[in-house]
Amino acid sequence: MSRIVFCQHLNKEAEGMESVPMPGELGQRIFENISAEGWTKWLERLTSIINENGLNTADPATMQVIEQHMIGFLFNEGGMGQAPHGFQPQGGKK
Repeated sequence: MSRIVFCQHLNKEAEGMESVPMPGELGQRIFENISAEGWTKWLERLTSIINENGLNTADPATMQVIEQHMIGFLFNEGGMGQAPHGFQPQGGKK
């Protein structure tokens, strides 16, 4: 049976993830409050954040920036995580 969570990103009940997506307290918070669909949307956004900003994921400072974006995107907390003004997802109309 699927685990259902109230996804704070999608603002609705949805199927939860099968496992904690990352270690630590934040990973547990995400597991308990973000759906599998919400996490997939984050991974899509993460790819664009890394590519558009030329980030190096081996740099600890970069990982802190990514975490701030993650919290902003998934939980709408802080000043990061929102799409840049005028952003169009792939396949979107310009």
